[in-house]
Parts: sequence; C-alpha cells; structure tokens
Amino acid sequence: MRLNTLKPGPGARRLHKRVGRGASAGQGKTCGRGVKGQRARKGGYHKVGFEGGQMPLQRRLPKVGFRSDLKRSRAEVRLSELAKVEGTLVDLETLKKSGLVSADAERVKVILSGEIARALTLKGVAVTRGARAAIEAAGGRIEG
Repeated sequence: MRLNTLKPGPGARRLHKRVGRGASAGQGKTCGRGVKGQRARKGGYHKVGFEGGQMPLQRRLPKVGFRSDLKRSRAEVRLSELAKVEGTLVDLETLKKSGLVSADAERVKVILSGEIARALTLKGVAVTRGARAAIEAAGGRIEG
C-alpha cells in the first residue's frame, strides 16, 4: 500500500447532481427549488428555527428549570441531628434507619451545625473540617 494510491471505497463518493441542465437531466428549469419565495432565491437564508415571522416553538414554550439527578442520591446531616442515632456507630445504614436521610441516599456528609455531646464513631460518611474537629473534641472518631 502506498499513500499516493489510496482511494475512497466504491460508492463512498457520489457525483453531485448537476442542476439546471434541462428537463431530461431531471433537475431542469427551477433546479428542484420549487417556484418563487425565499427558498428559491440564491444568497441569504433565515436562521434555524425561523418560522416565517410566527413566534418560534422554542419561544412559545415555557422555560423549564434544572433538577439535578445527583440530588436524590446525596444527603447532608447536621451535627446536632446525630444525637437521634442509636448506638455509637454512625454509618449510612444507621442514618437511614433513624430517618435522618432518605432511603435512596448513596452518600452522606456531616456538616457543622449545632453541637454534639457524646462520642460517636463515623464510618463511611464524609465530614466537613469543622464537624470533624467537633466530633473529635467530643471524644469521637472518624473511620474511612
């Protein structure tokens, strides 16, 4: 194989249709553009979505906001809410059982809001810097 012998595959490049070459050629007279109007003229054309001056569909419909798919699977828990958890181990399952996070939550983060009185062990739960300091000050610990 040589670079100067490379060719497109058979049928990959079709010949362009030669318009305006008479009725027998299949695209004579109006050359497939119909009769009159903006589409029949050469030169400028209107923008995508233009409906001849009628209010376009994308402007007739109301705007719709944004809803994050991740929001359903993420949750935040305040430091003060950890008092509702029974036992000393706090993980995703115990937070779901105590009703602090929704059943379809996949990740949880503890934020510094309120105070914590007892020592807790957090496992598999993300913690903010301030919440980490408060938990460790109360005698608790955070495990990966």
